[in-house]
Amino acid sequence: MDVGTHALASLAVTRAIVARADLTGWIFIVVAGTIADVDALSAIFGPSAYLTWHYTYTHSIVACILGGFILGVLYFLMRRQGALAEGSIKPVVFAIFLSGFLHLAMDACVADGITAFWPFSGHRVAADWLAGVDPWIIVILLAAILLPELSRLVSDEIGAKSRGPRGRVGAIVGLILVVFYIGARANLHASALAAIQARTYGGESPRRATAYPEPISLFTWRAIVETDRALRELTIDVAPGASFDAENGTILYKPGASPMLESAQNTEAVKKFLGAASFPKASIEKTAEGYEVEIRDLRYAVSGEMRHEVVAVVQTDANRRVRQDGLRWGRDLRQR
Repeated sequence: MDVGTHALASLAVTRAIVARADLTGWIFIVVAGTIADVDALSAIFGPSAYLTWHYTYTHSIVACILGGFILGVLYFLMRRQGALAEGSIKPVVFAIFLSGFLHLAMDACVADGITAFWPFSGHRVAADWLAGVDPWIIVILLAAILLPELSRLVSDEIGAKSRGPRGRVGAIVGLILVVFYIGARANLHASALAAIQARTYGGESPRRATAYPEPISLFTWRAIVETDRALRELTIDVAPGASFDAENGTILYKPGASPMLESAQNTEAVKKFLGAASFPKASIEKTAEGYEVEIRDLRYAVSGEMRHEVVAVVQTDANRRVRQDGLRWGRDLRQR
């Protein structure tokens, strides 16, 4: 999920728990809720570094605990040395940890997935409930933060005094609404999967399937279904009374076994790519020097997250020996 949404969520957590915290406390809580996204800077160093770092080490429970501990200790020491105003430390430290874990929970709901249990497991946790940028969550959080401010301005104009910490109720309500919204998305996702898995496709039962949300519509989902012979891209509407045509989609047939594909699968680049890919699809093209094998993850296109699409590319000679292998940005390949 985008760093802006995480920052808003952290501000809401601060308002809900320590609305009267000093500025340093606010900064520490927001940093705790956004610092995991520092791994996005790995894109500067190319697709291989991005695949290694993005949503992996910094998006683990271990890293979250370590980061919260460091920020908590720093805040505690600044208080002890008198660099900050007097006040309770425990609520700020609690909000620091809560903000960090909220970041992991929200990112586990998107399609990219996070390695939450690193270093014990490299398995990616991806619920596929939320889009990378969810406008509804942004609207809810903005309303939870800004509406109390507008209410305060009105109260100041009429001379009324607030009885509690400014914005606490609004922030709590906003966070509760976000939880209910994610729960609704989860329920609709389950409905989409149930409809998909109950059908056959070209006479074949689905081996694997998932559905990705449209950012605006709660009822429209874009799905990938894998059967023995093909991968299908579908759009499904889970609104009450909507129908689902299992044959109305894009069919991508899997390539048959071949020496070129076998050689490509043994390269380090492809092994690394397949370790992170959800629905890999290979294509083989004859070139003047031999063959070129491209392996894409259909998740990028179907979920709409194309900005940092990573593609594995392997080039062989006429005798199927690997000449070059590597990871490329999908946008660079589309511009060829």
